[in-house]
Amino acid sequence: MKVSRRSHVPPFAVMQVLATANERRAAGHDVLNLCAGEPSTGASDVVREKAAELLRTADLGYTESLGVPALRREIAGHYRRWYDVDVDPARIAVTTGSSGGFLLAFLAAFDVGDRVALARPGYPAYKNILAALGCEVVELDCGPDTRYQPTVSQLMEAYYAGGLDGLVVASPANPTGTMLPPAELAALARWCEEHDVRLISDEIYHGIAYSTDVQQATAAMYADSGAVVVNSFSKYWAMTGWRLGWLVLPDELVGPVDALAGNVALSPPALAQHAGVAAFSPAGYAAAAENVARYATSRAALLDRVDELGWRPVAPADGAFYLYGNVAGFRDAVGGDSVTYCRRLLAEADVAITPGADFDTVGGGDWVRLSFAAAPEVVSRAVDRIVAWHRTL
Repeated sequence: MKVSRRSHVPPFAVMQVLATANERRAAGHDVLNLCAGEPSTGASDVVREKAAELLRTADLGYTESLGVPALRREIAGHYRRWYDVDVDPARIAVTTGSSGGFLLAFLAAFDVGDRVALARPGYPAYKNILAALGCEVVELDCGPDTRYQPTVSQLMEAYYAGGLDGLVVASPANPTGTMLPPAELAALARWCEEHDVRLISDEIYHGIAYSTDVQQATAAMYADSGAVVVNSFSKYWAMTGWRLGWLVLPDELVGPVDALAGNVALSPPALAQHAGVAAFSPAGYAAAAENVARYATSRAALLDRVDELGWRPVAPADGAFYLYGNVAGFRDAVGGDSVTYCRRLLAEADVAITPGADFDTVGGGDWVRLSFAAAPEVVSRAVDRIVAWHRTL
């Protein structure tokens, strides 16, 4: 029987690494898993306790397609507290993780054949979802000279080369951790508005930031430009498996997203939604802040040992919890590119990290991504193993 052409997207390599790491761990190996962007702490106690209470007492049937009103109000309050931005709860759509949010946003904003720009290196699901939906992906080569973020001049070039219908940005970005300063995000939003280009802003790592030089800004400040914000409970609140995210939508996309959401998923997970309200409590914020402090400790230790690792250069890692480093100097030693490097590192040192080919199909063979979302002592042990393994090559 026929298999659709739209389904022919590359698999997410990090999930393959994760599966191999889990197989080795099940076989008795002491694997240090730094491949997935998943906080090791899990949801805070206040969220877990709320979920336990709900399991005993609540009606957990279908909810509104755009999410329960109480959670949408809490998300709106979050924008007032963090950004001093007033967001009407009616413009918030709760989604099945940010992944479900991207699917709904892309379906509502773009048609088959539309051209959508995004940075390379970048999160591979953007381009794979867009490709599956029949959009043309325009990759912008974003290296150290642009701090791995797209610029207005690159957009202009792409626009005049064939037109643009959309732009996806991420700040902090995966895999590089770089952030867009407020002035640069404003410039991109203004350019998109002037050229009738839909801006989609991935802000799922907001709150996980370390640089005092780059302040956190949200595209929700530019709702009049038609910008869409995608966010999630997975990273800052460490609720990956709860599959809970949200969109901040411009007025013209609220109805379409509501209709699509009802057809695609009926509603987001009810238990996660009702429990997620507790994430915005003082205790929920405090637990998340403790996690960020832990990531900062791991990040500082990693950056102190970059010379030992021999990964040159590395991306700035302003935020998120990744170190993206160049391993081109090890090609001869390992007998291949970053895929070989990661495969051998796991097989010979029991450390799982992700090859850059996931994030950059052009230059990713020279890069790897290490997630420092694990406990600091685990990250430190992993660096010890990597350094020792390098000596054997």
